[in-house]
Amino acid sequence: MNIAVDQRALARLPQQQRAIDRFELVLQEAQTLLAEEGLAGFSIPAVAARLGYTRASIYKFFPTPYAVLNELVRRHFAGLEQTLVADAAQLARRDWQDVVRAIVHAAAAFHNEHPTGMMLALGGAVTDESYRSYELTVRHLGGLARQLLQARGLTVAAEPVDVATLAVDVATTCFRHSYIAHRLITPDYERAAADVMIDFLARQLGLQKA
Repeated sequence: MNIAVDQRALARLPQQQRAIDRFELVLQEAQTLLAEEGLAGFSIPAVAARLGYTRASIYKFFPTPYAVLNELVRRHFAGLEQTLVADAAQLARRDWQDVVRAIVHAAAAFHNEHPTGMMLALGGAVTDESYRSYELTVRHLGGLARQLLQARGLTVAAEPVDVATLAVDVATTCFRHSYIAHRLITPDYERAAADVMIDFLARQLGLQKA
């Protein structure tokens, strides 16, 4: 991507512990407010009122509401990536299709366990920076998928088409449709995400499906 970064849409990370504590409290309260009221009820004045803070004390770290939302999106995707990387280490001896289903299951479970993050991550990009976080995560997870397949002797091209990243993206699209329809990743959509990912990889790599 080549989208200019709007600094007002980014959190200003504090350095001192007292400021870090306040920064984290703002994010925690923002999550609570989003869970209760959704995006329509979210604002920095509302968060400030709930915490008993001045608006200025929040604007110091979050110049706009988008800065709060983008930080929450960034953390959600970072947590998802960490979870899947950790799970991947336990899949060394499983068939490639079992690996795909296990990774999709872990991703669905992570989203469902973090409903506010799921709302922001799958409900539609809030800003260009939100989309940037999504794209970066999909690329990283595509790299993880490539490594897992290559460990099984399967060569996954990155050029001229990034097959692994596209596979992750189509599975994520299934998740997004599930969220829009049901506000969670249902078992049916989880299976559909795994199926389309396996179908796509099998077709691209000339593999047989079980």
